[in-house]
Amino acid sequence: MTKKSTQQLKEIRAGITEIDNKMAELFKDRMALVRQVGQYKKKNGLPVYDPEREAQVLRNGAERVEDPTIRSHYVNFLEGVMEIARRYQGNILEGLKVGYSGTEGAFAHIAASKIFPTARKIAYTSFKKAYEAVENGECDCAVLPVENSFAGDVDQVNDLMFSGSLFVNGMYDLAVTHDLLGIEGSNLKDVRTVVSHPQALSQCSSFIRDNGFEEKEYSNTALAAEYVRKNNDRTVAAIGSAESAKLFGLEVIARSINDDRSNTTRFAVFSRSESRASNNTDSPYFSLMFTARNEAGSLAQALNIIGRHGFNMRTLRSRPMKELLWQYYFYVEASGDIYGAEGLQCLEEMKSCCDMIKVVGSYGNIKEQKL
Repeated sequence: MTKKSTQQLKEIRAGITEIDNKMAELFKDRMALVRQVGQYKKKNGLPVYDPEREAQVLRNGAERVEDPTIRSHYVNFLEGVMEIARRYQGNILEGLKVGYSGTEGAFAHIAASKIFPTARKIAYTSFKKAYEAVENGECDCAVLPVENSFAGDVDQVNDLMFSGSLFVNGMYDLAVTHDLLGIEGSNLKDVRTVVSHPQALSQCSSFIRDNGFEEKEYSNTALAAEYVRKNNDRTVAAIGSAESAKLFGLEVIARSINDDRSNTTRFAVFSRSESRASNNTDSPYFSLMFTARNEAGSLAQALNIIGRHGFNMRTLRSRPMKELLWQYYFYVEASGDIYGAEGLQCLEEMKSCCDMIKVVGSYGNIKEQKL
C-alpha cells in the first residue's frame, strides 16, 4: 500500500469515526424516547412487543434508502436497533406487577408470562381479587380470561368489565393444549385416574373415555399437577400444561389430548389507564357495553347504528344485570377505531336508544413477546 493510499484510508476512517460520533448522540436521543415509550407502556399495562409498529418502522426505513444494494442492510440495522429497544423497555417493565387468577403453571399464568415475560406475576384466588388489585394500585395490570372457544364466555370477568373502572388495553389468544402428566418413570398403561379442573376434564372427555380412566376434579390444572407430584403414585396422572410438568417435576405421558385441537382462550389485559389503539395500531378493535332502553326495537336500533357506521362486530353477548330483575346489559366487540370520527358519531347516535354506554377499551391483538 502506497503512502498516498494509506493517507486516503486514514481520512475515510476519520470520516466513519465522525459519523459514529453523530450516531452515538442520535442513539442516546432515540433511547431517551424509547424509555418514554417504555414508561407509557408500564403505566397503561401494555406489552413491549408491538409487531405492527415494528413493521411500520421497517417499511419507512426501506423507503429512506434509494440504493437497492444497501437497502436490505439498513433494514437489518433497524431490526437490530429495535431489538435493543425491546430489551431496554423490558428492563423498564421488570418492575411491572401483573395480577392473574390461579396459580403458577396454570394457563392464566402462562398467558401473563407470554405477554409480560419480565414482569412480576402475582397470583390471586379469584378474578375479582385480581381485578380489584389493579383498581386499588396493588398491581399495575391484570391478565384475565374473557372467552374460551370451547366453554364460551367467562361471565364473572364480563360482569367486572361492566361494573368496574378498568380498561382493556389488549387481547391475547392463548392456544390451550392439554397434556397428560405423570410422575417420573410412569407411562400411559400405569394410569387409572386423572385429576384436573372440570373444564379440562370435559375438554379431554374422548381421551379419558377411550382409556377407561376415572375422573377426579381439582380447582385448577396446576394444582392438579402439584397433587400428582405429592401423591407420587404411578396410577394417578394430571391433565394440564407442559409448563406445569416442568414446574412440578412431572413427565408428559401423552401430548395434545384435548378433543378440540383449536381450543383457544382469549385473555384481556386490564389497567387503570386507557391506551387508545388508534394511536399505536393499524388494526384496532374496541369493546363496548351498553344497556338498551326498555322500548320496542331499541336493541335492534343500537346494533343498526353500530353497523351503519362501518363497524364489523365479531362478538355480541348479553348478561343479566344483578341489581335489576329481567334487565340485561350487552357486550359488543368490533373492529375499527371507536375514537375516530365515525366512532364518536356512533356513540352519540346510540344515546337515543341506550340508557348507558361504556367503552371498555380500544386495543390491538397482542402477539407473544420477543425479548
